[in-house]
Amino acid sequence: MTEPKRPTADQLRHDIDRGRTGDKLSWPDPASVPLGTDEEAAGTRLAPRDVAAARRAERRGLHPPQPDTGLGHAWILVGFILALFAGVLAWFIATA
Repeated sequence: MTEPKRPTADQLRHDIDRGRTGDKLSWPDPASVPLGTDEEAAGTRLAPRDVAAARRAERRGLHPPQPDTGLGHAWILVGFILALFAGVLAWFIATA
């Protein structure tokens, strides 16, 4: 996917959400006010050069995006819940 020539606040937010800035893991951030909203509401759009400078500063050292791992360690919780369910079911059957 190619990026537009003029950087946008949405691109910067995507870089941050994908973990390219090294600040966080690759996971969407449900922001109540996404980047650029204040400027848009005030009628003073961000200058592309300012967004480009922010992207360069944030991506300094360019951390590769974290690969999507699906459920990752959540499988441990899923397994625990299934084992708990099986135990409760076995208890109900034994006491019935």
